Amino acid sequence: MSRWKVFCNVDLSLNKDALKELEKVANVIYFPATQETLLDNIIDFDAYYASAFVEMNKEVLDNAKKLKVIATPGTGTDHIDIVEARKNGIDVLDIAEERELLKGFTATAELAWALLLSCIRKLPAAFDCAKQGYWARERFTGYQLNGKTLGLLGLGRLGTMMAGYGNGFGMKVLGCDLEEKNIAGVEQIALDELLAKSDVTSIHIHLTEENRGFVSNELLKKMKPGVVIINTSRGAIIDEDALIKNLESGYVGAAGLDVIHGEWDKNIYDHPLIKYARTHDNLVITPHIAGATVESIIGARVFLAKKLADYIREKNPGY
Repeated sequence: MSRWKVFCNVDLSLNKDALKELEKVANVIYFPATQETLLDNIIDFDAYYASAFVEMNKEVLDNAKKLKVIATPGTGTDHIDIVEARKNGIDVLDIAEERELLKGFTATAELAWALLLSCIRKLPAAFDCAKQGYWARERFTGYQLNGKTLGLLGLGRLGTMMAGYGNGFGMKVLGCDLEEKNIAGVEQIALDELLAKSDVTSIHIHLTEENRGFVSNELLKKMKPGVVIINTSRGAIIDEDALIKNLESGYVGAAGLDVIHGEWDKNIYDHPLIKYARTHDNLVITPHIAGATVESIIGARVFLAKKLADYIREKNPGY
């Protein structure tokens, strides 16, 4: 068997030794993370170490004639057309079920909490004014979290971390999950009751075909008026047009988003949520940085490189 070729467009500048194990079993070639580069070059490769900033769509997969496996160092796979990949006999590796590894990654929950604080204390707008020497103290009157109710959609790893933060800030914490959970300081209740009671609703569910657009206009109207919505999961979980309308009307008091649908679009400057945020103070957006800490980036990328190396050893035993 010949030595496999791995197409890598993941930035490994934080740990140049991340691919050490992988390089023992394959020829790894690094490319910049652009759609055109992936489309033009993937035809020659057996494996793809995937950047989340580039879409592995049908067009690319149709051009990936030799591809056997895609490895992505994250828990989400919405940048990969999984159905099409499987149709083509291509395996997909990620870290979504690597529970021991993920236990040590607190970055996403911490960023979700930062978004919440940014929303209720209007920090981005206040900072913009302070930089201009405009000391408008009472213009930025916010709310304290103590005594408020935090509603968590999803009580997995990140929802559980958020529950701990909520308890620490003196909040009443409600949770909703498909499974019965026993988490200290969390009252698990039905979805409609949680929505009606929560001052803050934070989303911690995985994107599936079934819950695409789950946070619809109908669901938003079940929420408490003035609710703050936090989403560090995936943009497509929310009906973004409905969110904008409810932010404009004030029914949704504020939203903090680390993810939006269409993050790979070249004209993201004109994305409706980005446009709205430029002229309104009640929407805070960060560019999908929740997992972007040194610890989580290095940990995930090194782990996934080893996982891909093990996969290649199994499928290509001569190397």
